[in-house]
Amino acid sequence: MIKSYMNWSGGKDSSLCLYHVLKENLYRVDCLLTNINAVHNRISMHGVRRELLEDQARSIGIPLQTIELPEEPTMEAYQDAMIRKTTDLREEGYRCAIFGDIFLEDLRTYREIKLKDLEMAALFPLWKIPTRQLMEEFIKLGFKAIIVCVNENRLNKEFCGRFLDASFLEDLPPTVDPCGENGEFHSFVFDGPIFSRPVAFRKGEIVYRQYHPPKNASSQPGPLNQPGPYGFYFCDLIAESG
Repeated sequence: MIKSYMNWSGGKDSSLCLYHVLKENLYRVDCLLTNINAVHNRISMHGVRRELLEDQARSIGIPLQTIELPEEPTMEAYQDAMIRKTTDLREEGYRCAIFGDIFLEDLRTYREIKLKDLEMAALFPLWKIPTRQLMEEFIKLGFKAIIVCVNENRLNKEFCGRFLDASFLEDLPPTVDPCGENGEFHSFVFDGPIFSRPVAFRKGEIVYRQYHPPKNASSQPGPLNQPGPYGFYFCDLIAESG
């Protein structure tokens, strides 16, 4: 099997993607790779504490590696960090990067071009599957997740801190993608078929933070390639002993 790493956010798309890859048993996933805000020790964009990410990886049983980023990295700094890490992974024998992307064409093209330069393949197991279908499957399989980040321009604050269940999907406005593929919301998965045990946590406070887009963001792929600044509500999760 091809030695691969999973681009891991800790959220729903990553979890469902990893579930399918492990089930098909065609790729050997030897690493979860996550971007970390090194200043605050939290998952970039999602805001989840490092210790919860580490506990998540232990429950899944796949080693975790991280890309340590500054508070608000420029696109150049982000790309340099990604290239250095991917180069290191290739030297360790990895030949494929796995992504949970679903329909953002520009983002997929960007990833494929960057990886091709490093002689690495890119795999997108969830590509073009209807997002409502994916979320219904996610819930039916028994995954458990909580919404940890909400984009104030796309969704109300009240959705932050809710559990991702059938009622959550029903309450989403019609303009919001069921998977949050346009950056509307992010989640943290704490239990499900790929976990050996639940990740224990308690809810903390809801906080508001505003970010400015990186320089040249309008020329970069992804849901944030639009004028900023961006306002987000975060539900803090505090690790508890299991």
